[in-house]
Amino acid sequence: METQDSLNYRRIAAAIDYIKKNFKEQPSLDEIASRVHVSPAHFQRLFTAWAGTSPKKFLQYISVEYAKNMLRGNHQVTLFDAAYETGLSSTSRLHDLFVTIEGMTPAEYKNGGENLSINYSFAESPFGSLLVGSTTKGVCYMAFVEDEVQALTNLKEKFPNATFQCKLDLLQQHALFIFQHDWSKLPEIKLHLKGTNFQLKVWESLLKIPMGGLSTYGAVAQQIGNPSASRAVGTAIGSNPVAFLIPCHRVIQTSGNVGGYMWGSTRKTAMIGWEGVKTHAEN
Repeated sequence: METQDSLNYRRIAAAIDYIKKNFKEQPSLDEIASRVHVSPAHFQRLFTAWAGTSPKKFLQYISVEYAKNMLRGNHQVTLFDAAYETGLSSTSRLHDLFVTIEGMTPAEYKNGGENLSINYSFAESPFGSLLVGSTTKGVCYMAFVEDEVQALTNLKEKFPNATFQCKLDLLQQHALFIFQHDWSKLPEIKLHLKGTNFQLKVWESLLKIPMGGLSTYGAVAQQIGNPSASRAVGTAIGSNPVAFLIPCHRVIQTSGNVGGYMWGSTRKTAMIGWEGVKTHAEN
């Protein structure tokens, strides 16, 4: 049965999708509310509770102009270095520093997770339901789900020889803390990932894009020392197995368009806007 949080996110996502497609017309509160079949007053309360700001204010964070301004206002190098250069001035911008990646051994990579024991659980987030999987070393999988049965099948296909247990463990709980409002006591989040050396290098570079910041595929390629590999970088980003924690949603097209996302462009847009609001509120 769908939870109230999931239902609310579906309404928010529908509203964001409408705003994204019609932001040039600056739709009114009444117009947006009618699209999700709730009263304007109820929609205003619902949206503000989810995003921490009004629908009208949120619009500026998810427009194409927001993306373009973010890129114009940052040099390519400092986009990646900003999280480190700000010291401890902003807990939200530094939350990615608490995420560490460990690659699986060649044997674990090749044999489909043989001898690996994976715990998994379903959870709620501001952006919909999640499936989280973890080994004894760290979170190996996090994905937004629409269908729990299919989601679990997708996880098992990634590790066909592993054993699975439905269990919420401490590693998963630490990862889910990322969706809380207070990150000042956020424990280190450990990831245990199956990927090639190139993929791991790309995923690690994404952790340097600060919350509220954006980058491009070309800039990521330059950051990893292979400026001609934009297409390969895009493929690696598209195969990211850990939603949100590895912030592939912060990578957009050079034109400023949000671009595609494994878990839906509307969800990607919602994340960019949500992070923009949170970061703006701290500054």
